Amino acid sequence: MKIKNRLSLYFTAISTLVLITVEVIICIIFNSSTKSNFYSQLMDRATVAAQVYLEADEISADSLSHVRERYFKRLPGEVVRFYDDKNAASFIKDKDQYWNDAIINQVRKTGELEFTQAKRQTVGIYYNDNQGNFVILVSAIDEQGNNRSKDLIKSMAALLACAMVSLFLMSRWFAEKSLEPIDKLIHEMDKVSAGNLSMRVDEGNGKDEISALATNFNKLLGNLENAFELQQSFVINASHELRTPITSIIGEIEISLNKLRSAEEYQQVLRSILADAERLNTTTTSLLELAQVDMNFTQLSVYPVAVDDLIWEIHDYWVSKIGKGMLHVNILHLPDDAERLQVTANKPLLAVALNNIIANAFKFSANKKVNCDLYVDDTIIKITVTDAGIGIPSEEQKKVFESFYRGTNGKYFHGTGIGLYVTRKIIGLFNGTIEINSSIGIGTSIIISFNREL
Repeated sequence: MKIKNRLSLYFTAISTLVLITVEVIICIIFNSSTKSNFYSQLMDRATVAAQVYLEADEISADSLSHVRERYFKRLPGEVVRFYDDKNAASFIKDKDQYWNDAIINQVRKTGELEFTQAKRQTVGIYYNDNQGNFVILVSAIDEQGNNRSKDLIKSMAALLACAMVSLFLMSRWFAEKSLEPIDKLIHEMDKVSAGNLSMRVDEGNGKDEISALATNFNKLLGNLENAFELQQSFVINASHELRTPITSIIGEIEISLNKLRSAEEYQQVLRSILADAERLNTTTTSLLELAQVDMNFTQLSVYPVAVDDLIWEIHDYWVSKIGKGMLHVNILHLPDDAERLQVTANKPLLAVALNNIIANAFKFSANKKVNCDLYVDDTIIKITVTDAGIGIPSEEQKKVFESFYRGTNGKYFHGTGIGLYVTRKIIGLFNGTIEINSSIGIGTSIIISFNREL
Protein backbone atom coordinates (compact mmCIF):
# COMPACT_ATOMS: atom_id res chain seq x y z
CA MET A 1 0.00 0.00 0.00
CA LYS A 2 1.31 3.45 -0.88
CA ILE A 3 2.24 5.79 1.94
CA LYS A 4 -0.35 8.36 0.91
CA ASN A 5 -3.15 5.75 1.11
CA ARG A 6 -1.83 4.46 4.43
CA LEU A 7 -1.66 7.99 5.84
CA SER A 8 -5.19 8.68 4.63
CA LEU A 9 -6.52 5.53 6.28
CA TYR A 10 -4.64 6.21 9.52
CA PHE A 11 -5.89 9.78 9.67
CA THR A 12 -9.43 8.73 8.83
CA ALA A 13 -9.39 5.94 11.44
CA ILE A 14 -8.04 8.22 14.17
CA SER A 15 -10.46 11.01 13.28
CA THR A 16 -13.36 8.55 13.13
CA LEU A 17 -12.44 7.18 16.55
CA VAL A 18 -12.38 10.72 17.94
CA LEU A 19 -15.74 11.51 16.30
CA ILE A 20 -17.30 8.30 17.63
CA THR A 21 -16.03 9.14 21.12
CA VAL A 22 -17.46 12.66 20.89
CA GLU A 23 -20.77 11.38 19.53
CA VAL A 24 -21.04 8.75 22.27
CA ILE A 25 -20.37 11.42 24.90
CA ILE A 26 -22.99 13.69 23.29
CA CYS A 27 -25.52 10.84 23.26
CA ILE A 28 -24.78 9.97 26.89
CA ILE A 29 -25.15 13.63 27.93
CA PHE A 30 -28.34 13.97 25.88
CA ASN A 31 -29.87 10.79 27.32
CA SER A 32 -28.88 11.83 30.82
CA SER A 33 -30.41 15.26 30.31
CA THR A 34 -33.56 13.74 28.80
CA LYS A 35 -33.90 11.33 31.73
CA SER A 36 -33.33 14.11 34.23
CA ASN A 37 -35.96 16.26 32.55
CA PHE A 38 -38.43 13.38 32.51
CA TYR A 39 -37.74 12.65 36.18
CA SER A 40 -38.50 16.31 36.90
CA GLN A 41 -41.68 15.98 34.89
CA LEU A 42 -42.70 12.86 36.83
CA MET A 43 -41.89 14.65 40.09
CA ASP A 44 -44.25 17.42 39.01
CA ARG A 45 -46.89 14.78 38.24
CA ALA A 46 -46.46 13.33 41.71
CA THR A 47 -46.87 16.79 43.25
CA VAL A 48 -49.93 17.51 41.10
CA ALA A 49 -51.43 14.14 42.04
CA ALA A 50 -50.98 15.00 45.72
CA GLN A 51 -52.72 18.34 45.17
CA VAL A 52 -55.60 16.73 43.29
CA TYR A 53 -56.26 13.89 45.70
CA LEU A 54 -55.02 15.17 49.03
CA GLU A 55 -55.21 18.98 48.95
CA ALA A 56 -58.47 19.39 47.04
CA ASP A 57 -60.30 20.43 50.19
CA GLU A 58 -57.73 23.14 50.97
CA ILE A 59 -57.40 25.01 47.65
CA SER A 60 -59.81 27.19 45.69
CA ALA A 61 -61.98 25.87 42.92
CA ASP A 62 -60.07 27.83 40.25
CA SER A 63 -56.72 26.49 41.46
CA LEU A 64 -58.05 22.97 41.62
CA SER A 65 -59.38 23.32 38.05
CA HIS A 66 -55.93 24.48 36.90
CA VAL A 67 -54.21 21.60 38.64
CA ARG A 68 -56.62 19.10 37.11
CA GLU A 69 -56.00 20.54 33.63
CA ARG A 70 -52.27 19.94 34.11
CA TYR A 71 -52.75 16.53 35.59
CA PHE A 72 -55.26 15.14 33.10
CA LYS A 73 -52.74 15.45 30.21
CA ARG A 74 -51.54 11.91 30.73
CA LEU A 75 -48.10 10.67 29.84
CA PRO A 76 -47.56 7.47 27.80
CA GLY A 77 -48.00 4.41 30.03
CA GLU A 78 -48.52 6.61 33.10
CA VAL A 79 -49.15 4.86 36.40
CA VAL A 80 -49.93 6.74 39.67
CA ARG A 81 -50.24 5.07 43.06
CA PHE A 82 -50.88 6.37 46.58
CA TYR A 83 -49.87 4.14 49.47
CA ASP A 84 -50.94 4.72 53.07
CA ASP A 85 -49.07 3.78 56.24
CA LYS A 86 -49.94 0.12 55.67
CA ASN A 87 -48.58 0.22 52.11
CA ALA A 88 -52.10 -0.24 50.75
CA ALA A 89 -53.13 1.53 47.53
CA SER A 90 -55.55 4.42 48.06
CA PHE A 91 -57.71 6.81 45.98
CA ILE A 92 -57.09 5.07 42.65
CA LYS A 93 -59.82 2.68 41.53
CA ASP A 94 -57.22 0.12 40.51
CA LYS A 95 -56.24 -1.42 43.85
CA ASP A 96 -53.43 -3.60 42.47
CA GLN A 97 -50.21 -3.46 44.41
CA TYR A 98 -48.16 -2.06 41.48
CA TRP A 99 -44.95 -1.63 43.51
CA ASN A 100 -43.72 -3.93 46.24
CA ASP A 101 -43.21 -3.02 49.89
CA ALA A 102 -39.44 -2.70 49.55
CA ILE A 103 -39.73 0.20 47.07
CA ILE A 104 -42.53 1.85 49.08
CA ASN A 105 -40.53 1.66 52.31
CA GLN A 106 -37.42 2.97 50.49
CA VAL A 107 -39.42 6.06 49.42
CA ARG A 108 -40.73 6.49 52.95
CA LYS A 109 -37.16 6.24 54.27
CA THR A 110 -35.43 8.60 51.79
CA GLY A 111 -38.29 11.03 51.16
CA GLU A 112 -37.71 10.96 47.37
CA LEU A 113 -36.66 8.22 44.98
CA GLU A 114 -35.89 7.98 41.26
CA PHE A 115 -35.25 4.72 39.41
CA THR A 116 -35.63 3.08 36.02
CA GLN A 117 -37.15 -0.29 35.14
CA ALA A 118 -36.64 -1.31 31.50
CA LYS A 119 -38.00 1.65 29.48
CA ARG A 120 -40.12 2.94 32.36
CA GLN A 121 -38.97 5.74 34.67
CA THR A 122 -40.38 6.09 38.17
CA VAL A 123 -40.31 8.72 40.93
CA GLY A 124 -41.63 8.44 44.44
CA ILE A 125 -42.27 11.05 47.15
CA TYR A 126 -43.25 10.82 50.80
CA TYR A 127 -46.14 13.25 51.40
CA ASN A 128 -47.49 14.41 54.79
CA ASP A 129 -51.19 15.45 54.85
CA ASN A 130 -53.95 15.94 57.36
CA GLN A 131 -55.54 12.81 55.94
CA GLY A 132 -52.41 10.80 56.70
CA ASN A 133 -48.89 10.11 55.48
CA PHE A 134 -48.74 8.78 51.95
CA VAL A 135 -46.13 7.46 49.53
CA ILE A 136 -46.88 8.64 45.98
CA LEU A 137 -45.26 6.75 43.09
CA VAL A 138 -45.58 7.94 39.50
CA SER A 139 -44.25 6.01 36.51
CA ALA A 140 -44.35 6.56 32.73
CA ILE A 141 -42.51 5.87 29.49
CA ASP A 142 -40.69 8.80 27.90
CA GLU A 143 -41.64 7.95 24.33
CA GLN A 144 -40.89 11.45 23.09
CA GLY A 145 -37.44 11.42 24.72
CA ASN A 146 -36.72 7.92 23.41
CA ASN A 147 -37.71 8.97 19.91
CA ARG A 148 -35.48 12.04 20.15
CA SER A 149 -32.60 9.80 21.30
CA LYS A 150 -33.17 7.45 18.35
CA ASP A 151 -33.32 10.40 15.95
CA LEU A 152 -30.12 11.76 17.46
CA ILE A 153 -28.36 8.39 17.05
CA LYS A 154 -29.51 8.16 13.43
CA SER A 155 -28.34 11.72 12.74
CA MET A 156 -25.02 11.00 14.42
CA ALA A 157 -24.57 7.85 12.35
CA ALA A 158 -25.34 9.69 9.12
CA LEU A 159 -23.01 12.52 10.15
CA LEU A 160 -20.29 9.99 10.99
CA ALA A 161 -20.61 8.31 7.59
CA CYS A 162 -20.40 11.65 5.77
CA ALA A 163 -17.53 12.76 7.99
CA MET A 164 -15.60 9.52 7.30
CA VAL A 165 -15.91 9.98 3.55
CA SER A 166 -15.02 13.68 3.79
CA LEU A 167 -12.09 12.98 6.11
CA PHE A 168 -10.70 10.29 3.80
CA LEU A 169 -10.96 12.54 0.74
CA MET A 170 -9.44 15.53 2.56
CA SER A 171 -6.67 13.42 4.10
CA ARG A 172 -5.97 11.84 0.70
CA TRP A 173 -5.64 15.31 -0.82
CA PHE A 174 -3.50 16.49 2.09
CA ALA A 175 -1.29 13.39 1.86
CA GLU A 176 -0.82 13.90 -1.88
CA LYS A 177 0.16 17.54 -1.33
CA SER A 178 2.46 16.64 1.57
CA LEU A 179 4.14 13.82 -0.36
CA GLU A 180 4.28 15.70 -3.65
CA PRO A 181 7.94 16.71 -3.05
CA ILE A 182 8.76 13.03 -2.41
CA ASP A 183 7.02 12.02 -5.65
CA LYS A 184 9.05 14.69 -7.44
CA LEU A 185 12.20 13.41 -5.75
CA ILE A 186 11.40 9.82 -6.78
CA HIS A 187 10.78 10.97 -10.35
CA GLU A 188 14.19 12.67 -10.39
CA MET A 189 15.84 9.64 -8.78
CA ASP A 190 14.43 7.43 -11.54
CA LYS A 191 16.47 9.41 -14.05
CA VAL A 192 19.74 8.58 -12.28
CA SER A 193 21.70 5.69 -13.73
CA ALA A 194 25.30 4.53 -13.94
CA GLY A 195 25.69 6.58 -17.10
CA ASN A 196 24.68 9.95 -15.58
CA LEU A 197 25.84 9.92 -11.97
CA SER A 198 26.73 13.59 -12.36
CA MET A 199 23.01 14.40 -12.21
CA ARG A 200 21.72 15.82 -8.91
CA VAL A 201 18.18 16.03 -7.52
CA ASP A 202 16.59 19.28 -6.41
CA GLU A 203 17.33 19.88 -2.71
CA GLY A 204 14.50 22.41 -2.24
CA ASN A 205 14.76 25.08 0.44
CA GLY A 206 16.96 22.94 2.69
CA LYS A 207 14.69 23.38 5.72
CA ASP A 208 12.70 20.14 5.90
CA GLU A 209 13.23 16.38 6.02
CA ILE A 210 12.71 15.99 2.27
CA SER A 211 15.48 18.50 1.57
CA ALA A 212 17.71 16.59 4.00
CA LEU A 213 16.88 13.36 2.14
CA ALA A 214 17.69 14.99 -1.21
CA THR A 215 20.95 16.40 0.20
CA ASN A 216 22.03 13.00 1.53
CA PHE A 217 21.06 11.37 -1.76
CA ASN A 218 23.17 13.89 -3.65
CA LYS A 219 26.08 13.16 -1.33
CA LEU A 220 25.61 9.47 -2.03
CA LEU A 221 25.57 10.19 -5.77
CA GLY A 222 28.77 12.19 -5.34
CA ASN A 223 30.46 9.26 -3.62
CA LEU A 224 29.20 6.84 -6.26
CA GLU A 225 30.30 9.15 -9.04
CA ASN A 226 33.72 9.41 -7.46
CA ALA A 227 33.93 5.62 -7.14
CA PHE A 228 32.97 5.17 -10.80
CA GLU A 229 35.42 7.87 -11.83
CA LEU A 230 38.08 6.09 -9.80
CA GLN A 231 37.42 2.84 -11.59
CA GLN A 232 37.25 4.39 -15.04
CA SER A 233 40.19 6.70 -14.44
CA PHE A 234 42.35 3.92 -13.09
CA VAL A 235 41.53 1.59 -15.99
CA ILE A 236 42.03 4.28 -18.65
CA ASN A 237 45.18 5.71 -17.11
CA ALA A 238 46.65 2.30 -16.35
CA SER A 239 46.01 1.05 -19.87
CA HIS A 240 47.47 4.24 -21.36
CA GLU A 241 50.40 4.88 -19.05
CA LEU A 242 51.51 1.29 -18.50
CA ARG A 243 51.23 0.13 -22.08
CA THR A 244 53.91 2.49 -23.43
CA PRO A 245 56.86 1.52 -21.17
CA ILE A 246 55.90 -2.16 -21.26
CA THR A 247 55.71 -2.11 -25.07
CA SER A 248 59.04 -0.30 -25.20
CA ILE A 249 60.69 -2.83 -22.88
CA ILE A 250 59.34 -5.78 -24.86
CA GLY A 251 60.41 -4.22 -28.15
CA GLU A 252 63.95 -3.50 -26.98
CA ILE A 253 64.35 -7.03 -25.56
CA GLU A 254 63.06 -8.58 -28.79
CA ILE A 255 65.48 -6.49 -30.87
CA SER A 256 68.43 -7.37 -28.65
CA LEU A 257 67.60 -11.06 -28.92
CA ASN A 258 67.51 -11.07 -32.71
CA LYS A 259 71.29 -11.42 -32.89
CA LEU A 260 74.36 -11.42 -30.77
CA ARG A 261 75.50 -7.94 -29.77
CA SER A 262 78.52 -6.43 -28.14
CA ALA A 263 78.74 -5.85 -24.43
CA GLU A 264 78.40 -2.10 -25.00
CA GLU A 265 75.21 -2.60 -27.01
CA TYR A 266 73.77 -4.86 -24.33
CA GLN A 267 74.58 -2.22 -21.71
CA GLN A 268 72.86 0.40 -23.82
CA VAL A 269 69.78 -1.82 -24.12
CA LEU A 270 69.80 -2.51 -20.38
CA ARG A 271 70.08 1.20 -19.64
CA SER A 272 67.12 1.85 -21.91
CA ILE A 273 65.14 -0.95 -20.25
CA LEU A 274 66.09 0.44 -16.82
CA ALA A 275 64.84 3.89 -17.82
CA ASP A 276 61.57 2.39 -19.04
CA ALA A 277 61.31 0.29 -15.85
CA GLU A 278 61.86 3.39 -13.70
CA ARG A 279 59.22 5.21 -15.69
CA LEU A 280 56.93 2.22 -15.23
CA ASN A 281 57.61 2.23 -11.48
CA THR A 282 56.92 5.96 -11.23
CA THR A 283 53.71 5.62 -13.20
CA THR A 284 52.52 2.66 -11.12
CA THR A 285 53.27 4.55 -7.90
CA SER A 286 51.38 7.59 -9.19
CA LEU A 287 48.39 5.47 -10.18
CA LEU A 288 48.28 3.86 -6.73
CA GLU A 289 48.56 7.25 -5.04
CA LEU A 290 45.78 8.59 -7.24
CA ALA A 291 43.57 5.61 -6.40
CA GLN A 292 44.30 6.08 -2.69
CA VAL A 293 43.37 9.76 -2.83
CA ASP A 294 40.15 8.98 -4.69
CA MET A 295 39.19 6.30 -2.18
CA ASN A 296 39.80 8.72 0.68
CA PHE A 297 37.15 11.01 -0.79
CA THR A 298 34.44 8.43 0.00
CA GLN A 299 35.60 8.12 3.63
CA LEU A 300 36.13 11.80 4.26
CA SER A 301 35.55 13.63 7.54
CA VAL A 302 35.28 17.42 7.38
CA TYR A 303 35.47 20.08 10.08
CA PRO A 304 36.30 23.81 10.37
CA VAL A 305 39.88 24.51 9.28
CA ALA A 306 41.56 27.87 10.00
CA VAL A 307 43.06 28.82 6.63
CA ASP A 308 45.62 31.28 8.03
CA ASP A 309 47.02 28.69 10.45
CA LEU A 310 47.25 26.12 7.66
CA ILE A 311 49.12 28.52 5.37
CA TRP A 312 51.69 29.31 8.08
CA GLU A 313 52.16 25.58 8.71
CA ILE A 314 52.77 25.06 4.98
CA HIS A 315 55.16 28.04 5.01
CA ASP A 316 57.20 26.44 7.80
CA TYR A 317 57.30 23.17 5.85
CA TRP A 318 58.73 24.84 2.72
CA VAL A 319 61.20 26.88 4.77
CA SER A 320 62.63 23.64 6.13
CA LYS A 321 62.61 22.05 2.67
CA ILE A 322 63.88 24.84 0.39
CA GLY A 323 65.01 27.62 2.64
CA LYS A 324 63.91 30.80 4.31
CA GLY A 325 62.40 33.52 2.13
CA MET A 326 61.65 31.25 -0.83
CA LEU A 327 57.93 31.07 -0.04
CA HIS A 328 56.70 34.53 0.84
CA VAL A 329 53.27 34.76 2.53
CA ASN A 330 51.33 38.03 2.09
CA ILE A 331 48.28 38.63 4.31
CA LEU A 332 46.26 41.09 2.24
CA HIS A 333 43.14 41.31 4.37
CA LEU A 334 41.62 39.55 7.37
CA PRO A 335 38.10 39.92 8.85
CA ASP A 336 37.38 40.94 12.43
CA ASP A 337 35.46 37.71 13.06
CA ALA A 338 37.93 34.82 13.40
CA GLU A 339 35.26 32.33 12.33
CA ARG A 340 35.35 33.90 8.87
CA LEU A 341 38.85 32.47 8.48
CA GLN A 342 37.51 28.93 8.70
CA VAL A 343 36.50 26.69 5.82
CA THR A 344 34.75 23.36 6.24
CA ALA A 345 37.29 20.86 4.92
CA ASN A 346 39.68 18.04 5.70
CA LYS A 347 42.95 19.64 6.79
CA PRO A 348 45.39 16.97 5.49
CA LEU A 349 43.73 16.88 2.06
CA LEU A 350 43.58 20.68 1.86
CA ALA A 351 47.30 20.77 2.72
CA VAL A 352 47.94 18.26 -0.09
CA ALA A 353 46.16 20.54 -2.58
CA LEU A 354 48.10 23.66 -1.54
CA ASN A 355 51.42 21.81 -1.42
CA ASN A 356 50.83 20.45 -4.94
CA ILE A 357 50.37 23.99 -6.25
CA ILE A 358 53.38 25.34 -4.39
CA ALA A 359 55.53 22.37 -5.47
CA ASN A 360 54.62 23.02 -9.12
CA ALA A 361 55.40 26.72 -8.66
CA PHE A 362 58.92 25.93 -7.45
CA LYS A 363 59.46 23.19 -10.03
CA PHE A 364 58.42 25.16 -13.10
CA SER A 365 60.24 28.32 -11.97
CA ALA A 366 63.54 26.53 -11.23
CA ASN A 367 63.15 27.19 -7.50
CA LYS A 368 62.63 30.93 -7.81
CA LYS A 369 60.74 32.86 -5.14
CA VAL A 370 57.01 31.99 -4.84
CA ASN A 371 54.34 34.29 -3.37
CA CYS A 372 51.29 33.08 -1.47
CA ASP A 373 48.63 35.78 -0.94
CA LEU A 374 45.71 35.40 1.50
CA TYR A 375 42.62 37.58 1.27
CA VAL A 376 39.63 36.98 3.54
CA ASP A 377 36.50 39.05 4.12
CA ASP A 378 32.94 38.26 5.17
CA THR A 379 32.06 36.63 1.83
CA ILE A 380 35.17 34.98 0.43
CA ILE A 381 38.43 33.24 1.26
CA LYS A 382 40.95 33.63 -1.58
CA ILE A 383 44.41 32.03 -1.74
CA THR A 384 46.67 33.00 -4.65
CA VAL A 385 49.97 31.22 -5.41
CA THR A 386 52.15 33.08 -7.92
CA ASP A 387 55.44 31.99 -9.49
CA ALA A 388 57.87 33.40 -12.05
CA GLY A 389 58.08 30.22 -14.08
CA ILE A 390 57.66 29.12 -17.68
CA GLY A 391 53.90 29.73 -17.75
CA ILE A 392 51.11 27.67 -19.29
CA PRO A 393 49.77 28.18 -22.82
CA SER A 394 46.25 29.60 -22.74
CA GLU A 395 44.82 26.70 -24.76
CA GLU A 396 46.21 24.24 -22.22
CA GLN A 397 45.15 25.94 -18.99
CA LYS A 398 42.01 23.83 -18.63
CA LYS A 399 43.70 20.62 -19.73
CA VAL A 400 46.31 20.71 -16.96
CA PHE A 401 43.58 19.64 -14.52
CA GLU A 402 43.12 16.37 -16.39
CA SER A 403 44.79 13.29 -14.96
CA PHE A 404 48.27 12.53 -16.42
CA TYR A 405 48.13 15.55 -18.73
CA ARG A 406 51.41 17.41 -19.09
CA GLY A 407 51.80 20.74 -20.87
CA THR A 408 53.82 20.95 -24.04
CA ASN A 409 56.41 23.20 -22.41
CA GLY A 410 56.58 21.13 -19.22
CA LYS A 411 57.45 17.72 -20.61
CA TYR A 412 61.11 18.20 -19.80
CA PHE A 413 60.33 18.56 -16.10
CA HIS A 414 60.03 15.48 -13.94
CA GLY A 415 56.45 14.61 -13.03
CA THR A 416 53.43 12.46 -13.70
CA GLY A 417 50.69 14.97 -14.42
CA ILE A 418 48.36 14.08 -11.55
CA GLY A 419 49.17 16.89 -9.08
CA LEU A 420 46.71 19.49 -10.41
CA TYR A 421 44.12 16.79 -11.14
CA VAL A 422 44.16 15.78 -7.46
CA THR A 423 44.21 19.43 -6.38
CA ARG A 424 41.11 20.26 -8.43
CA LYS A 425 39.25 17.27 -6.99
CA ILE A 426 40.15 18.25 -3.41
CA ILE A 427 39.17 21.91 -3.84
CA GLY A 428 35.91 20.93 -5.55
CA LEU A 429 35.15 18.48 -2.77
CA PHE A 430 35.15 21.36 -0.28
CA ASN A 431 32.91 23.53 -2.51
CA GLY A 432 35.79 25.71 -3.64
CA THR A 433 36.87 26.86 -7.09
CA ILE A 434 40.29 26.96 -8.75
CA GLU A 435 41.39 29.05 -11.73
CA ILE A 436 44.62 29.83 -13.58
CA ASN A 437 46.05 33.10 -14.83
CA SER A 438 49.27 32.45 -16.74
CA SER A 439 51.52 34.04 -19.32
CA ILE A 440 54.32 32.26 -21.20
CA GLY A 441 57.75 33.23 -19.90
CA ILE A 442 56.31 35.47 -17.16
CA GLY A 443 54.71 33.13 -14.67
CA THR A 444 51.53 31.56 -13.36
CA SER A 445 48.98 32.50 -10.69
CA ILE A 446 46.63 29.83 -9.35
CA ILE A 447 43.68 31.22 -7.39
CA ILE A 448 41.67 29.10 -4.93
CA SER A 449 38.39 30.60 -3.72
CA PHE A 450 35.85 29.56 -1.10
CA ASN A 451 32.65 31.62 -1.21
CA ARG A 452 30.22 31.76 1.68
CA GLU A 453 26.75 33.19 2.14
CA LEU A 454 26.22 36.06 4.53
